[in-house]
Amino acid sequence: MSIGRRQFVSLLGAVLAPRPAASQPRELPLIGFLHAATAESYAFDAAGFAQGLEEQGLAEAQNLAVDYRFANGQLDRLAMLAADLVHHQVALIVAGGAAAARAARAATATIPIVAVSGFDLARLGLAASEERPGGNVTGVTFITAGLMRKRLDFLRELVPTTRTVGYLTEDGSAYASDAALLRAIGERRSEMRAAAAALGWQIVVAEIGSDRNYEAAFAKFAERRPDALVVAPSPVFAGDADDIIALALRDGIPAMFERRADVIAAGLVSYGASRPEAWRQAGIFVGQILKGAKPADLPLAQSAKLELVINQTIAKSLNLAIPPGVLAEAELIQ
Repeated sequence: MSIGRRQFVSLLGAVLAPRPAASQPRELPLIGFLHAATAESYAFDAAGFAQGLEEQGLAEAQNLAVDYRFANGQLDRLAMLAADLVHHQVALIVAGGAAAARAARAATATIPIVAVSGFDLARLGLAASEERPGGNVTGVTFITAGLMRKRLDFLRELVPTTRTVGYLTEDGSAYASDAALLRAIGERRSEMRAAAAALGWQIVVAEIGSDRNYEAAFAKFAERRPDALVVAPSPVFAGDADDIIALALRDGIPAMFERRADVIAAGLVSYGASRPEAWRQAGIFVGQILKGAKPADLPLAQSAKLELVINQTIAKSLNLAIPPGVLAEAELIQ
């Protein structure tokens, strides 16, 4: 189920391959790229970032060099990776995910940072306000909060017999030292509980810790037998999406994801903000800063474009009919 993604990454070639700063052409501006997940999970967003850069007259390896660092879901590595980019004196750091943005900000208060995050950057303490960030961090938020009821409504349409829903989430231990991120994750869980309660559904929560034991989580689901599953937004889950998808299909559980990339990889359905659009906006920010704009003066942006994506082949394999109302809103893929 991961073949498509791996082929895509191979097509990107050197664009996504981590490269030491010393190998970069020194006549080109060098920016650092720090991502909490994997190169593979970022691959579907890369075109959006390239488009944003292009709109600013920039293209990697032509008039811009990028030094990539991926934590591969090991969030405790972010501090080291961020420090390494600072050591190489990059002109700017692009941070993929809230944890990466926090690590980059902890590593430098002077190098400009462009963050792409599902959490509000101001609420995380990375910016003074949306209109006037005031420091060295600006960026783009893609909507993750406030969407849970709509996700469950779509699941109810696709699986009308649903009475119990599973929720796969992180246990928060990786964020124990970061109160702001821990609070944000807790808010997503509370939103999920409230949305399920509003529909009269029971909820089964399975938490993933640092051991990333998905078999144990799905054993809990098998015991409680939820009718459908919601996978929480997470850079760890983004990197491990193939494992999650395989287990959901093995157990015949219709699963709702946040990212269209997971539906392309054989998940059933996703509903959320367009990640490529968020990354396009980030590319524009990078161009503006390299041309002299200050992060403190660039208002935070929000990627408000929402998309519903359904894998028609997986729906058929689960014997699910797609209602006309959902068909009218959804993008279908095979």
